[in-house]
Amino acid sequence: MIIPIKTVTGTYDIVLERGALKNAGNYLSLDRRVLIVTDSGVPTQYAKTVASFCKKPIIITIPKGENSKQEDTLKLLLKTMVEKGFTRTDCIVAVGGGVVGDLSGFAASVYMRGIDFYNIPTTVLSQVDSSIGGKTAINFMGYKNIVGAFYPPRCVLIDTETLNTLPARQVANGLAEAVKMAATCDAELFSIFEKENILKPDTLQKIIAGSLNIKKQVVEEDERENGLRRVLNFGHTLAHAIESVNGMDNFYHGECVAMGMLPMCSLNARKRLIAVLKRLGLPVTFEGKTDELLAACLHDKKASGENITIVYLTDIGKFEFRTISFLELENIVRSVNAE
Repeated sequence: MIIPIKTVTGTYDIVLERGALKNAGNYLSLDRRVLIVTDSGVPTQYAKTVASFCKKPIIITIPKGENSKQEDTLKLLLKTMVEKGFTRTDCIVAVGGGVVGDLSGFAASVYMRGIDFYNIPTTVLSQVDSSIGGKTAINFMGYKNIVGAFYPPRCVLIDTETLNTLPARQVANGLAEAVKMAATCDAELFSIFEKENILKPDTLQKIIAGSLNIKKQVVEEDERENGLRRVLNFGHTLAHAIESVNGMDNFYHGECVAMGMLPMCSLNARKRLIAVLKRLGLPVTFEGKTDELLAACLHDKKASGENITIVYLTDIGKFEFRTISFLELENIVRSVNAE
C-alpha cells in the first residue's frame, strides 16, 4: 500500500508493506553517501539491510531512549557528516523509533540548510504517528521537543514485520497514539480496539493504515499546526508535562499520552477510553504531584499568555478545541485525579 502525502512543503509517499525493508533500494535513492542512524534497541540487521543498498553507507548507533534526543547526539551526527565529506546531494536514513526519527530529521534539516531525509520507523509508535507529518526536534533543558523544525521526509518506509521483535509494552506504547487518533477522528476505528484481537497481524496492519490515513488528512489540511492539526495534540499537554516531571525514561511516550488524554474527556468518552487503555495494559492514573505537573504545562508550546488551547473529547469520534485558563486546567486535572 502506498499512501501519498501532499502538503505545501512537499510531496512524499508512505510505503506500508510487509517485507518492505528487504526492498528498500526500490523505494529510496541510496546511490550516494548515506548516514544511517539507528539505536541500541533496534536489531542491528535492520540498519545493515539498508546499508546493503547504499553506495557509501555510514552507520551510527546511538543509545536507546529519550536521553539520546539532545544536543550532544545532534552534534555527533553533524560532526560525522562534516568529517566524512557529506554534501547537499547526500542523505540521512533513520532506522528506529521516534527518537531516531526526530533526531535524524532535525539533523537533516540543519545540515547545509537541508539534505534528503528518509524515515524507516520500526516501532508501532513511530509507524502510526511520529514518522509522518514533518515534525523533527530534540529535547533541550529537560523540555521535550522544544527545539525543532518542520522538515518532511522524502519517503517513509513502513515494514510491519519489524514489529515482531518488539516487547508487549512497546507495542502498547505505540498503540496509545493510534487510540488517540481513533478517539478524536474515527469512531469505527476506535471500535476495533474495543472488539477485535488487536495483536493479530492483519488487525494491527489495519489499525496502522487507519491511523496513517487520519494523519494524512490532518497534515494535508494543516501542515504547520495552525488549525486542525492541533487535534493530534490530544492528551499531549499533560503527556509532555508528565515526561518532564518524571524523567523521560520512567514512562514511555504513549503511556504518558494515555494518562494525559483522560482529563480531557466527557464522562462517557472517558469510560470507553479507560476500558480500551486497560485492555492494552496502559496506565490510566497519574501518581505524581499535580502541582509539579501543572507547572510543567507552563512550558507547553500551545500555551499563550495565561491561557492554553486543549483538545477536548466530547464523544468518541468527536472533539472540540477549547482555550482555557491555567486555573481551569488545574481544576480539570485535580478533579480527575481525585476520582
